[in-house]
Amino acid sequence: MQRRKLFAVALAGVLATGGVAACGDSPNANKNADNSKAADFLSIGMPNGTVTDNNNPFIGTSAGASLGYRWTIYEPLGMWNNVKPADPAKPWLASEIKWADDYKALDVTIRDNATWSDGQKLTAEDVAYTFNLIKSKDALNVFAIPIDQVTVTGNKVTVTFKSSQFTAWHKIISQIPIVPKHLWEKIADPATDPIKEPVGSGPYTLKTFSQQGIVLERRESGYWQEKPAVKELRYTSYTDNNAQTTALATGASEWSFVFIPAYQQTFIAKDPEHFKVWAPGVLGIHGLYINTTRKPFDDPALRNAMNMVINRADIFNQAEAGYFHPELKSVTGLPEGAGDAFVTEAYKGKTLSVDVAGAKTLLTGAGYKLDGDTLKDRSGKPVTLKLSDPAPWSDYQTTLEIIKSNLAEIGIKATVDKPNQNVWDANVQKGDFDAVMRWTNGGSTPFDIYQTVMDGDLMKPIGTPAQQGNFGRFKSPEATAALKAYANATSDADRIPALATIQKIFVEQAPMLPIGSDNVGGAISTKNWIGWPSETDPYAPLQPTQSGALDVIMHLKPATS
Repeated sequence: MQRRKLFAVALAGVLATGGVAACGDSPNANKNADNSKAADFLSIGMPNGTVTDNNNPFIGTSAGASLGYRWTIYEPLGMWNNVKPADPAKPWLASEIKWADDYKALDVTIRDNATWSDGQKLTAEDVAYTFNLIKSKDALNVFAIPIDQVTVTGNKVTVTFKSSQFTAWHKIISQIPIVPKHLWEKIADPATDPIKEPVGSGPYTLKTFSQQGIVLERRESGYWQEKPAVKELRYTSYTDNNAQTTALATGASEWSFVFIPAYQQTFIAKDPEHFKVWAPGVLGIHGLYINTTRKPFDDPALRNAMNMVINRADIFNQAEAGYFHPELKSVTGLPEGAGDAFVTEAYKGKTLSVDVAGAKTLLTGAGYKLDGDTLKDRSGKPVTLKLSDPAPWSDYQTTLEIIKSNLAEIGIKATVDKPNQNVWDANVQKGDFDAVMRWTNGGSTPFDIYQTVMDGDLMKPIGTPAQQGNFGRFKSPEATAALKAYANATSDADRIPALATIQKIFVEQAPMLPIGSDNVGGAISTKNWIGWPSETDPYAPLQPTQSGALDVIMHLKPATS
């Protein structure tokens, strides 16, 4: 449900042109845009409604996490660019990062010129304290990292793990905020404390907090690298997608991650020179999960035929406004760009395409019969299907209507159900559905995608919640073994055959029908600030809540300089 929170409120309809008034009067509106003076602050917004007065960097519901500013106060060891997931992390608080070949040990050298915003020196002891804190508090160990031992030698920290972290290294390096030992060891419960006065190693400190706007100010001395050009970061949490989009269109907000239906007309056209949208795909996807325990959908031939008639281009253009969830083209389900390095030899250049005639031939050969406009299974029973997703998720609802129409071309009678979100989520977890649009987990390798869909270790009996994945109850011991082999391999030579097996099963047995990729994009204005990542310079994600947002801010320069 996490991935849908940003879209749920305003996805029920097309944006109204006059829906929200006075967004230009936001206390964070960049008034510098009205004169020739160079801007000295950046206005950032998210459509998250009321935020919690909480700056604890480990709490996902805090204002710092919801709006993304935790990463400008607290910093990770390295910057991992999920737009280019195969690339190594850029050293940040760690000047050197080295993993053992089996990914069970990590050595990091902590840079010697970093300080906390209270003036104290940041040391390897702080890093070790942070990892030991995560090890000792399950509530803080949000990625379930199996930390074994943490040792310090001078400015070097060694962390050992109970199992290979090849598929989780990016989380450890780029998504764990390092905290100051001298302050946090005095906190009674670090898992719940709201940290009203945060002290971090980043280039910004919290200046003011209110529901009307949150302001961070630049540290003028003591930061370990050249200080950013932006003096203040001004965050606003808008009530919904409509309000956020209007703020972007009026210039009151200069950076956001928000779904914008008809984005060309409602945003870009307001200032084509300066208003930009970039939505790069990452290694996480959206697709149609099929309950493989329900006949006849336990048949791979039927699932493959369904896969062959889905019009992904229509879904991309009509449901995703032509940008938000980039169309998937590889038969492996991996997104273009982010997934290119992981497509195995057998599937290089092989793409998904609409082939109704081929689907009918496949079904006929598998014992199905098309009786007029009705597909009948081997027992002579008409094939029917209920597609289900919450009504407010209009991109998914449009997707389901397109899929319904596509399936009708091979005689499958589909209906669309619209339960409320809580009921839908419970049904998905319990396996009480025919087919649903849903997302996968994502990461630095395809492992997270395929694990969410096919891992037998995540499979639960029908009626028992499956919280992490395999919602379609796809049973394949071979896939489960290959996923284990991939995660625990100590060399690329061992990973390649494991990944080849994983992709072969995904392609040939179609446990989930891939539709579109996740994105870490954003909508921006270049009127006051330049240096943003883009398709031609994808140095970082463009989503302001990602840890890489700090890297983006460090790249920004005044447009009038």
